[in-house]
Amino acid sequence: MMAKLPTPMAETRHFDLIVIGGGPGGYVGAIRAAQMGMRVCCVERDKLGGVCLNWGCIPTKALLHNAELYMHAIRHGDAWGIEVKPEHVKVNWEKVIGRSRSITGQLNAGIAFLFKKNKIEHVAGHAKIVSGKTASGPCKVEVRKSTGTYYKGSGEGDAQVLTADRVMIATGAAPRQLPIAPCDGKVIVSSAEAMTLPARPASMLVVGSGAIGVEFAYFYNAFGTQVTVVEMQDRILPAEDDDISAAALKTFAAQGIAFRTGTSIKSIDKTAKGAKVTLFDVKDEKKTEVLEVDVVLVAIGVGARIDGLCDPSLGLRLVESGPAKGHIWTDYRDKPEPTYQTSVPGVYAIGDVIGPPWLAHVASEEAVAAVERMKGHHTLGVDYASIPGCTYCTPQVASIGMTEREVKAKGIKHKIGKYPLKAHGKAIAVGATDGLVKIITSEPYGEILGAHIFGEDASELIGEMGLAKRLEATAEDIISTVHAHPTMHESLHEAALATEGRVIHG
Repeated sequence: MMAKLPTPMAETRHFDLIVIGGGPGGYVGAIRAAQMGMRVCCVERDKLGGVCLNWGCIPTKALLHNAELYMHAIRHGDAWGIEVKPEHVKVNWEKVIGRSRSITGQLNAGIAFLFKKNKIEHVAGHAKIVSGKTASGPCKVEVRKSTGTYYKGSGEGDAQVLTADRVMIATGAAPRQLPIAPCDGKVIVSSAEAMTLPARPASMLVVGSGAIGVEFAYFYNAFGTQVTVVEMQDRILPAEDDDISAAALKTFAAQGIAFRTGTSIKSIDKTAKGAKVTLFDVKDEKKTEVLEVDVVLVAIGVGARIDGLCDPSLGLRLVESGPAKGHIWTDYRDKPEPTYQTSVPGVYAIGDVIGPPWLAHVASEEAVAAVERMKGHHTLGVDYASIPGCTYCTPQVASIGMTEREVKAKGIKHKIGKYPLKAHGKAIAVGATDGLVKIITSEPYGEILGAHIFGEDASELIGEMGLAKRLEATAEDIISTVHAHPTMHESLHEAALATEGRVIHG
């Protein structure tokens, strides 16, 4: 009997750059590289757009907009003269979720079009880097059929072999799980499953009150789910300024969300109807509380998505301590003008996979800086001191620069200007008086050290402060800039005035 011959391996193809990951870091970097004349291949094991376009940034905003419409028009319509009772309104949950998913399909197609337009080759599958660049040859990447789950994956079957002068890793991050109760996708879920639950749960426990936890808490609470948020820190949105955290807690509690700060999870036991969760006080573990809920959403952060990415013999260096522990090390940690080179020659990494801040816009900017520096272009790079962060609940949260807590810890002489929205004309007109604008400046020159907004359109307003910081503007520059009336932007003008003791409407 003739022995079965192995399937011949596909012919090796060579590129100037292979990008691993098609998210907002990977696809942006691939396009910029192609614009500069590089022959580029992008390997993506799932859908183009990565987590951001498929399971994060964009589809969650579609869900949150639905929730905002429902909250304003249905639950609080009386204040607007729209007399509609929630019990008389039917929510088509399938359409609420379906609209979000249809948007991802549109964006997937858009990226595919941009790849075609820029002559970027898209290869579907799981990429594994088997060698870096050496004196005898280029980087080598094997691509196999992707397997696994949203959390972890690998490849199987015959390999397609690709080589390149350089490889850029842009694989992003995956949700961290509770060691005591891994996600099962039904009762204990991550943000991915929370976006596509087949029915709205009557009750939900959200573990973690960062941006993801608070956004989903707002969404489900708006549609009538009884939501409890558990946070180990003594405040919600722990990365934000303390005043913003306090204001947000007050507003969201008034909306009906229950919060347990300074609290952690002792155990999660699945039941016939959902889960029985035992909580404990982090300062006194003997103080416990038991809650029974339909669904537990775990939103405790993310970790680098590097499973099956590199052959172990390459010795890819990871960060050993701090918030970025377990993420890929690159030279951006010790160079003022980094190339984003990893410890493996010819291999670069950008975005969430190299650590915080885990933000799509940071990944995009790092990718552009990395590929431009590959081509020897001068680029200003990423200003990590001026990264805006946003949480898209209602009211929204947005911030840039240092918090008051951080300024005090550094011993910087400073001034603070606060402006509550309860007195703001545009906020009163649109029924959005819950909120606060806070600007922190240095003394004596008025340099803007940080800006923090809780209120209507905060994610849009923060752009003015980002530009101000980038141009090294002072509070006086904001004050002397004429802001249109009536707008929410005037609240920034008032907060800047407040740093000089000159607030008009506060």
